[in-house]
Amino acid sequence: MTTTNSPTNFTPPSKWQPLKDAFHDYARWLVSISWKLFFGIAFVLMIAGGIVLAPQAALLIVLTSIVIKASYKQQIQAEEKASAATYLAEAEQLKRQLVEARLAAMQAQVEPHFLFNTLASIDHLIETDPPRASLMQKSLIALLRATLPSMRETNSPKLRNLGQELNVIRPYLDIQKMRMEDRLQIQWDIPEGLNSAEIPHMMVLSLVENAFKHGLEPKAEGGTLTLRAEVVHGQLEVTVRDTGVGYYPEESAGLPDQTGHGFGLKNIRDRLSLIHGDQAQFSIRAMEAYEGSGTLAKITVPYRVVPLEPQSTVV
Repeated sequence: MTTTNSPTNFTPPSKWQPLKDAFHDYARWLVSISWKLFFGIAFVLMIAGGIVLAPQAALLIVLTSIVIKASYKQQIQAEEKASAATYLAEAEQLKRQLVEARLAAMQAQVEPHFLFNTLASIDHLIETDPPRASLMQKSLIALLRATLPSMRETNSPKLRNLGQELNVIRPYLDIQKMRMEDRLQIQWDIPEGLNSAEIPHMMVLSLVENAFKHGLEPKAEGGTLTLRAEVVHGQLEVTVRDTGVGYYPEESAGLPDQTGHGFGLKNIRDRLSLIHGDQAQFSIRAMEAYEGSGTLAKITVPYRVVPLEPQSTVV
């Protein structure tokens, strides 16, 4: 049996390629040296040409080099600027990917943690309080319906509207309310007209989760969680306030949350900086004595409108 090898699409390098590369290297060297040094070298070359009885060749080399140095300077500078711009763009893209990867990794830690706790609560309530178990199960289903689609998408949007974020936060708070019962009060101050306001994905939920972890859950008597949104001087301000045990100074350093619950304060600052630059702000502080105990976290971003998506019906 005879085996016929199919020809491969191989293009041999041009025989002129080494000369092109050498010419380009020579042009870059000419551009890199100063005119003073160039004329010094040209003077030495003219003398050498006279010694070897080839002054015309030396003059031709000098004149050609002057033309190359003058004409290629802008081209090579443009190439260097383009290369530097490409490097900076790649570095910025890598930085964005790093932050988004950190977000995805932290989200992967948060979802199972919260899911297992909720399932354990449902399992307990099935025997002790079946109606509450049913309500908690419905809230969990609503939460999963709101979060799972974006978790499955590899290129999930970094920006959503506030209404979409609230669709995740409401069932989350419903579950927390059923778990903490009378220990938790929730206050909403978010006008319906702001549901179309643009907001970074999952960022408000991270503040809500941190309010529970660091403020409300550790407090024996619980407390009140207040969510507020308003437009101030063309900026959307979203605040999450809790009357829990208070704010710990070490968290203000912007260190990521290493406990597996919450996305971490550093990640919030990094994402805001990458998405909005210096047009966005994030602050978190302990409330003053006249404000009461607890913590106040605020996200400020440019106010922009994102079209509301139609509600999909899940059967």
